[in-house]
Amino acid sequence: MTRALDTAVAALMRETAEKTLLKHYQRLATDDVTNKAADDVVTIADTESEIMLAEGLSKILPETAIVGEEAAHADPAIFERLSNKLCWIIDPLDGTNNYAAGKPPFGILLALAEKGETVAGWIYDPLTDRLCTAHRGQGAWLNGERLTARTSGADVPVAAISLVFADPTRRASLLEHIAPHYTLVDIPRCAAEQYPRLALGQNDVSLFERTYAWDHAAGVLFLNEAGGKAARPDGSPYRVDTHLKSGLIGAASPALFDDLAERLARI
Repeated sequence: MTRALDTAVAALMRETAEKTLLKHYQRLATDDVTNKAADDVVTIADTESEIMLAEGLSKILPETAIVGEEAAHADPAIFERLSNKLCWIIDPLDGTNNYAAGKPPFGILLALAEKGETVAGWIYDPLTDRLCTAHRGQGAWLNGERLTARTSGADVPVAAISLVFADPTRRASLLEHIAPHYTLVDIPRCAAEQYPRLALGQNDVSLFERTYAWDHAAGVLFLNEAGGKAARPDGSPYRVDTHLKSGLIGAASPALFDDLAERLARI
């Protein structure tokens, strides 16, 4: 079942990327981009990708509910499906701001959840054809090869700390009490890029304020299955049906997670 599911989902992601994301990449007209919220946009590629993915996933597992980012934005009642027995979670174009500016990174994130817990996840980068996959209890895989998370090896751990959605007080506290203990790097504003960076030795830790299911369900499972650790700052597991809570740590190792969690608990 796992292999057949991976094959079907991978084919759907690649076909969708080719027919929607790559079709419009660096070719967007002015009216192809609209403001969705402050500092957030949606493009024609988001919409087309979500429609195609939802239709394809409903054929792969017809009994499964679907929560797509754009559909949920239009109708918040869709969030209730995250607690269903089975639920597909779709981020049709992660990193939309980058995409709209005509630059990488961006990607597709898909996850399958069971009663609020992620049981499978797929992270696809259309520009490099990088596909990260994970199934609960079965490890993490990168383009078909088993992956074990590794740290950067830097003397001072490398951190990508998202301050975009932190309020001014929180932002100041993080900069004063957390940032000095790390080598800070820019965030990619793309979870489909950030989680692979944590597993591949590019970044050691990352801190997220906003934790929507479509952004994090696949990545959290992937990083944990690779041997890193992604969880709430208090150590509790990330659940898709509590995705409106704030705060999430991703780390290349449990030790790095614990160190950052302890620092956060003191501020």
